[in-house]
Amino acid sequence: MLKLFKKERMWQRPELKRRYDLVIVGAGVHGLATAYYLGSQHGYRNIALVDKGYLGNGSSGRNTAIIRSNYRTPEGILCYDASVKLYENLSRELEWNLLFSQCGHLTLGHTDASVTGLRIRAENNQALGIDSRIIYPDEIRRLVPAMDLSSRPRFPVLAALYHPPGGIIRHDAVVWGLARACDRMGIGIHPHTTVTGMRVENGSVQSVVTNRGEIVTSAVLNATAGWASTIGKMAGVSMPIVSHPLQACVTEPLKPFLNKVIVSATLHVYVNQTDKGELVIGAEIDPYQSYSMRATLPTLEQMATYTLELFPQLHGLRVLRQWTGVCDMTPDYAPIIGTAQEVKNFFMDVGWGTYGFKAAPIAGKCTAALIATGKAPKLIEPFSPARFAAGQLVGEKAAAAVST
Repeated sequence: MLKLFKKERMWQRPELKRRYDLVIVGAGVHGLATAYYLGSQHGYRNIALVDKGYLGNGSSGRNTAIIRSNYRTPEGILCYDASVKLYENLSRELEWNLLFSQCGHLTLGHTDASVTGLRIRAENNQALGIDSRIIYPDEIRRLVPAMDLSSRPRFPVLAALYHPPGGIIRHDAVVWGLARACDRMGIGIHPHTTVTGMRVENGSVQSVVTNRGEIVTSAVLNATAGWASTIGKMAGVSMPIVSHPLQACVTEPLKPFLNKVIVSATLHVYVNQTDKGELVIGAEIDPYQSYSMRATLPTLEQMATYTLELFPQLHGLRVLRQWTGVCDMTPDYAPIIGTAQEVKNFFMDVGWGTYGFKAAPIAGKCTAALIATGKAPKLIEPFSPARFAAGQLVGEKAAAAVST
């Protein structure tokens, strides 16, 4: 006799209460990670995660889910390395397979100047204990035999920064796993809840206004990526963030031939192959500020052109779909994590640009500690919003291979 099993929901649909200790605006990986660590490490439960769409509708589901720590500044390297270490154990901790594959990551250098930049990154990485080194065409050929390493391309490959711990992860699995864990702790997840305003009195947020009613709260966390400045303005908080679209695409599946993540800092393109055989291809950010999430043909042409520079045998390969996320870019290409100077109970975990998914676990853990204790962990002190007025910018652009 066939036995029927009742399906268990990943997360419930709780009623939206009228009062919470904390309202997190943005239920992507950063908002979810912060709620998860607040619940698991600090005992917080009366938290509302609100999002204007479904979970994973924003940048958390519109990225290429590359994980790495081979950045250039000491502040960035230490932060992303801590995040990689958390990702390595997160499947076990959440009891949910996140499909994290540390297949290795190569950043290509096509000019003398770019190779010099990669060498500086390698030396900074090694000084801080990160597995990262410069390799040359003979070794690149052994690792990626399908790549064109001849002198035919307009920009021949001269060297690469090889980062073995880097890899890819299933981005929606991370969202689902964190959401399930939050739900099991009694933390409320409220998709399709749009924030339309905030009531601020005496330098403190008193309530958050949504399309489903007003929520009284003791604190607010802005974790909205590309819409960070819009939410900030609702609380009277300004931040030096501009939003740019970032596009990617996926092709029809092929037999496995590429088991490394390939990034070209000169061509502004990156390529990896999924377990299903599809090629995931990403571009540089669009050169204009916009909230548009529409894919465009010129960017698709750019992605195809530069991918064929590296893998000419892929001509004729069909693209299955193309998508766009919105990146929150700061002047120094480093995030903003901390408490707003204008509003004492308004916290921020924003400004990650093209790096956000990589840093979600450590950003969430540190932001949770900041909210719970009132003191920023040392790891995120350099990313305080006060750094702009103080002229203490971090300068992480050299590691942004897909940012103009």
